[in-house]
Amino acid sequence: MTDLLKRFVSKQAIVTGGASGIGQAIAQRLASEGAAVHLFDRDAKAAGLVVAEIESKGGEAQAHLVDVASQESVAAAVASIDQIDVLVNSAGIAAIGNLAETTSEEMDRVYAVNVKGVYHCMREALPKLEASAGGAILNLASIASHVGIQDRFAYSMSKGAVLSMTLSMARDYLAAGIRCNCISPARVHTPFVESYLERNYPDNKKEMFDKLAAYQPMGRMGTPAEIAGLAAFLCSSEAAFITGAAYAIDGGVINLR
Repeated sequence: MTDLLKRFVSKQAIVTGGASGIGQAIAQRLASEGAAVHLFDRDAKAAGLVVAEIESKGGEAQAHLVDVASQESVAAAVASIDQIDVLVNSAGIAAIGNLAETTSEEMDRVYAVNVKGVYHCMREALPKLEASAGGAILNLASIASHVGIQDRFAYSMSKGAVLSMTLSMARDYLAAGIRCNCISPARVHTPFVESYLERNYPDNKKEMFDKLAAYQPMGRMGTPAEIAGLAAFLCSSEAAFITGAAYAIDGGVINLR
C-alpha cells in the first residue's frame, strides 16, 4: 500500500468484528488512509488492542462493546457516533455440518449474527449514512453465497442472505446516494483458521492446512490484508460508479475450480 493513499480523510467508518481477522485488517487499512474508525466487537480487550495499534501509527480509532445480534446494542453504539460515512459488516460466525447435522438452535445462532447482525447495523446506521450524502456499505459475503460448499449448510444460508440483502439495499437506496456492495472471499488465513485446526486436527495440522490451502486454484489462502485492500477500494470515492456488486476474492474458486 502506498503512503499516498488518503482516501478517507474526514470520514468516519464503522467496522463490525473489527477486533480480529478480516475486520481488524479492514479497520487498520481504513485508519491508515485517514478514517476515524469505530470498531464494533464483543471482545473489548482485543478491540482495545487494535485501537492502541492504530493510534500508535497516528490513526484514529475507538472501540465499542457491541453484540451485532442485539438491535439495542447496535442502536446504542450508533447513537454515540455523530457521522457515518462507511459501514463495513465483517462480524460473523462459522458453522460446520450438513442439513441433517444442523440443529434448529444452530440455525438460529448463525442467523442471529450473520443475517440479523447485518440487518441491525444497516438499519441503525441508515439515517446517518443518508445524511452523509454518499455513504458506502460493504458486506462480507462468501464464496458460499455463490457455490455449494460441503458441510456448510447454516453458514451458506447466512451468506446467501448477505448477498441478497446487499442487492436489495443497493436497489432501494440509489436515490439516497448510498452504495452497497459485498465481497466474497474464499478461505482466508486468519486466527480462526489456526484455532480451528488446533481444535480439530492437533496431530496433523500441517496436512490439513495444506488441504485447505489447495482448495483455492491459486494453491493458497488469501490474507486479511488482501481482503482489506479490496474493501478500502470499494468504500472509497474511486468506486463511486460501483453499487449492487459482489466481488469474488477467492483465488479462482468460483470460476476456475
